[in-house]
Amino acid sequence: MEKVRIAIIGVGNIGNLHAGYLSNNEIKGAELVAFCDINPDKLVVAKRKYGENYKFYDSVQQVLADEAIDAVIISTPHYDHPVIAMAALKAGKHVLSEKPAGVYTKKVRELIEESKKYPELTFALMYNQRMNPTYRKAKELVEAGEIGELRRTNWIITNWYRSQSYYNSGGWRATWAGEGGGVLLNQDPHQLDLWQWICGMPKRVMGFAYFGKLRDVEVETDVTAYVEYANGATGVFVTTTTETPGTNRFEIVGSKGKIVIEDNQLKFWQTRVDEAEWNATYEGGFGEPEVWEIKVPTTFDSASGHSKVVQNFVNNILTGEELKSPGVEGINGLMISNAIHLSAWQERWVDLPIDEDLFFEELQKRIATSKLKTVEEKVLDTENTY
Repeated sequence: MEKVRIAIIGVGNIGNLHAGYLSNNEIKGAELVAFCDINPDKLVVAKRKYGENYKFYDSVQQVLADEAIDAVIISTPHYDHPVIAMAALKAGKHVLSEKPAGVYTKKVRELIEESKKYPELTFALMYNQRMNPTYRKAKELVEAGEIGELRRTNWIITNWYRSQSYYNSGGWRATWAGEGGGVLLNQDPHQLDLWQWICGMPKRVMGFAYFGKLRDVEVETDVTAYVEYANGATGVFVTTTTETPGTNRFEIVGSKGKIVIEDNQLKFWQTRVDEAEWNATYEGGFGEPEVWEIKVPTTFDSASGHSKVVQNFVNNILTGEELKSPGVEGINGLMISNAIHLSAWQERWVDLPIDEDLFFEELQKRIATSKLKTVEEKVLDTENTY
């Protein structure tokens, strides 16, 4: 195979983002060949925007039956992600799915098991923030032991402001039946993924979620979660779509150092002596270890991650390059999201791994009372929102 022939399934906000750089031939070894959407109006817009030299399909089955398509990028509403991904793998297509991997881990686990049947096919997720050099450097520092033993993590991510008109742009948006969740499932999958990718999975979660707060929606718009790790470290995650100006501050504290990522910068402090060693040997009163602020060479880049993930996906297919965002890892951040929901619904601690059947049961209760909205669906400008 010299080129990977790609179809985009779902030509909404994020689908158009992918179509932009693919149609400009910015991905080496890739060729955009087809668009698919069940909404004929979106296909008309895509034909007008990108030209008529593509195939335009109105059903996934047509895409999967086309032997001239090697891979699909799935950019549909969340519930469809694992369903389409499994169908595509069975049809012999390589799969790159948008985040989240799904709405609930039980279905994503089914997808992961299915993907193992096709080791010759590539299955990846669009966790584009893993390509950001700043987050990659933070992971490198943590894994190299530069901050010592993990003690505390804290992420305040409240710069996701979304107006009521945003929620009214699609009938599926912010409903349990159509989207399956709110800020945790739509805006925060990247942060939840990075949180566990860099710091590891917690062992239990206590979540506080506010549903329909300050917005006319069914799902959560405001969340605070507290987690505990196996070694006794703790973490807090705070997020909302109703706050402006918002904050994006990620702190990782260890026994001999601290990382702070904020305002597109990484700051790193390190103690000359690990706190545990200092505490065991110091005999004074109010002393503390000497701390150095260390300049770490890294550049924040959150703009080019999507195309970098696609390039890595294509390279993996063509040359076997290691995947930076393997599909099988998508279950981890989603499990934290599901645990926060379950904890908020039942007002209790939730241990990880979660009881997947119980979460599914609770989700079904909310789907049963969910109401899809009748609105005029709009394609929005997605610049700087992912």
